[in-house]
Amino acid sequence: MNPHLERLEPYPFQKLRDLFGDLSPNTEYSAINLSIGEPKHPTPAVIKETLAAALECLGEYPPTLGGLPLREACADWLVRRYGIARPDPASQVLPVLGSREALFSFAQAVIAPRADGQRPVVISPNPFYQIYEGAALLAGAEPCYVNCTDATGFVPDWDSIPAEVWARTQLVFACSPGNPTGGVMGLDGWRKLFALSDRYGFVIASDECYSEIHAGQPPLGGLEAASRLGRTDFRRLVMFTSLSKRSNAPGLRSGFVAGDSAILRGFLLYRTYHGSAMSPAVQLASRAAWNDEAHVDDNRARYAEKFTAVTPIISRVLDTRRPDAGFYLWAKVPGGSDTAFARELYARYHVTVLPGSFLARHAHGINPGAGYVRIALVAPLDACVEAAWRIVDCVHTATN
Repeated sequence: MNPHLERLEPYPFQKLRDLFGDLSPNTEYSAINLSIGEPKHPTPAVIKETLAAALECLGEYPPTLGGLPLREACADWLVRRYGIARPDPASQVLPVLGSREALFSFAQAVIAPRADGQRPVVISPNPFYQIYEGAALLAGAEPCYVNCTDATGFVPDWDSIPAEVWARTQLVFACSPGNPTGGVMGLDGWRKLFALSDRYGFVIASDECYSEIHAGQPPLGGLEAASRLGRTDFRRLVMFTSLSKRSNAPGLRSGFVAGDSAILRGFLLYRTYHGSAMSPAVQLASRAAWNDEAHVDDNRARYAEKFTAVTPIISRVLDTRRPDAGFYLWAKVPGGSDTAFARELYARYHVTVLPGSFLARHAHGINPGAGYVRIALVAPLDACVEAAWRIVDCVHTATN
C-alpha cells in the first residue's frame, strides 16, 4: 500500500460521527442536518430532461477530452460570466467529473520530485477543503497552510509564508469564494499571488465551485483577475468549477477546468491513463446546464431568502454575518469550544452543524477554525429557520 495513506486524517464527517458517537438526540425534535454542503434545491428540469433523452449515448466510449460542443459551451459561459476573451475550447478547457476529482488528480499530475531530495510544498488556505491536503500528501508533498481569519477578512495572507517555503512550493490551492468562510479574494490578492508564481514558478489551482451563489455581486474569478492584469495566456493558472452547487446537481459529477494550455495538455495526458472520461449523456446535460442561467438566478434567490431569514436570528447569539458568497454561515460560538457547542446542539435540539476545527489544521500557533461552526443553509427555508431558533434556544439554555 502507498505509505502516504497513513498520513491521511479522517474526513470531517467521520470526525463528526465520532464526536456524536455517545449521544442520543432529543426525540422531541425532528432532525435538521446543516453540516454537509450538499445542495437540496431541486435539480433543474433542463438537466434531467436532457439527461433522460440522451440515454442512447451510453453505447459510446467517451473521449477523455470531452466533446467539442461541451467545451465550447464552457468557454462561452466563461465569456458571459467573467467578461474575458474566449478561451480556446480545444486547448484551454477540459471537462472533469466534478471539481473534487479534478482537484485531487491535478495535484498528482503537477507535483514532481525535487532534485535536492526535499519534499515539494503544496500551499492551501486554512480552514480548507480537505481534498487539498489529501491530494498533497498522496502526491508526496508537504502541505503548508495559510490562515484565513477575521483579521485577514477570511482570505489568505500570502505575506505570512516565508521565502524558504515559497522556494519549495509547486502548487497553491486558492479557494475563492472560500469554503467554509465565504471570503472572496480581491484583485490585489490575486496580483500578489501571480507575482509570487512568477518568482517561484508554482502552479495555481483556483477552486471556484461556490462562485455562482452570491448576494448580487459576482465574485472575482482567477481567470478574470489574470485578464485584468494582462495575463491573458493564464500562465501557471487553472480554474476549477462545477455544476454541483451552481445547478443543484452534485450527483451529475460534472464540472470543467480552464486555463494554461500547456498545463492542461499534461493534465489531459494524466487523465487519459486515469480513466476520467465524462459520459456522453452527462456531457449533453452539462452543456444544457451551462447554457441556461434562469435556474441559477432562481437558485441564488432561494439562498438569498434563507440568508435574509436566518442570519438575523442566529446573529442574536452567535457572531456571524452573511458571507460574500457561498451558502455557509461561519459562526463564532460562545464559550470557545466548537465541538462542545456542536454536541450540545445535537443532543438537546437535534440540529447538526460542523465544528470549524475539523475543517482546519493547527498552523502558525493557532487552529483558525477553532471556536467556529459551519452552518450549511441547504435545508428547506422553514427547516433552516426552525434550526436557527433552536440554536438561539441552545445558547440561552447554556447561559442561564
